[in-house]
Amino acid sequence: CLITQILTGLFLAMHYTPDTMTAFSSMSHICRDVNYGWIIRQLHSNGASIFFLCLYTHIGRNIYYGSYLYSETWNTGIMLLLITMATAFM
Repeated sequence: CLITQILTGLFLAMHYTPDTMTAFSSMSHICRDVNYGWIIRQLHSNGASIFFLCLYTHIGRNIYYGSYLYSETWNTGIMLLLITMATAFM
């Protein structure tokens, strides 16, 4: 999941302009003019949801198997989850 996010993000970054005046037109350009740009955009947007679904599934599995009893490993995982969530909203 994460490799797909990185690759599609890099491809989108080649065509995206983060200016307030041209952001919409650059996304329109990606979806309409770039070959398979609409697929890359959808893969990137849906990939983020799938990535977090995998994270939540992993946490649920660890709760089921009692991995929270290993406090150092559990705390490291929770910190990585919080860092990932903070990064996703930037």
